[in-house]
Amino acid sequence: MKQLTDQIGTSHFFESTPRRIVSLVPSQTELLFDLGLEDQIVGITKFCVHPNHLLKTKKIVGGTKQVHFDKIKALQPDIIICNKEENTLEMVQELSEIAPVWVTNVVTIVDNLQMITDFGLLFDTTAKAQALNQSIDLALADFTTFVATIPVQKVAYFIWKKPYMVAGSATFINELLRLNRFDNFFGTQSRYPEIAVDASTRYDAVDLVLLSSEPYPFKNEDLAEFTSLFPNAKIRLVDGEYFSWHGSRLLKAISYFKKWHKELFIDV
Repeated sequence: MKQLTDQIGTSHFFESTPRRIVSLVPSQTELLFDLGLEDQIVGITKFCVHPNHLLKTKKIVGGTKQVHFDKIKALQPDIIICNKEENTLEMVQELSEIAPVWVTNVVTIVDNLQMITDFGLLFDTTAKAQALNQSIDLALADFTTFVATIPVQKVAYFIWKKPYMVAGSATFINELLRLNRFDNFFGTQSRYPEIAVDASTRYDAVDLVLLSSEPYPFKNEDLAEFTSLFPNAKIRLVDGEYFSWHGSRLLKAISYFKKWHKELFIDV
């Protein structure tokens, strides 16, 4: 008997190691793969695009907010992986009638490392989980040194338009902005606030505006509409996966951030 507690405080009891996994969190599907658990994954969402071939080899059971419960039940999972932000409470409650639902809650880098450790314990891949966390720790230390001399900037990170929405506090995005020595201009507001905009709105104190590729796919043609809102800011498109995905993506994100600073912002 194995007893483990997930990141929302729910205790789970397992007679044996879960072998049939349904993952309803794209970033954690990637983590499961990177921990060597591809064969154990039986169901994923349509947004689980890394690695891409899983969309052809695994059963697609819906999205992150709406799933086909009958398809999940037919897969006879030993465990279902959800996330407090990505999935809904109602989903988790209904899924609990099918199999144990392991819910992650990742707001900080420490939370992320703990999730990886938990997966190692949960799926008997502790050696790979420890190695991954060690690689992340080393990369974080190197990156912290790399950005130490870059001046802190006031940043606004947009995730949506019509209405305009930004990343605020208590989000993993905010944590990674801080990692990059960015001071979140909207960091005093909770979660994902909507930004009211009218003809007279100006945010003169913002140095840098980041337009994410997800969940709203900002494009080059969107940049112009932000110039009057942020007259003193540089405006850049960024790959949202590197700012918002949990798990092993953090290791890839650090490499992305380093290259990104070198190419675009080392002169600031």
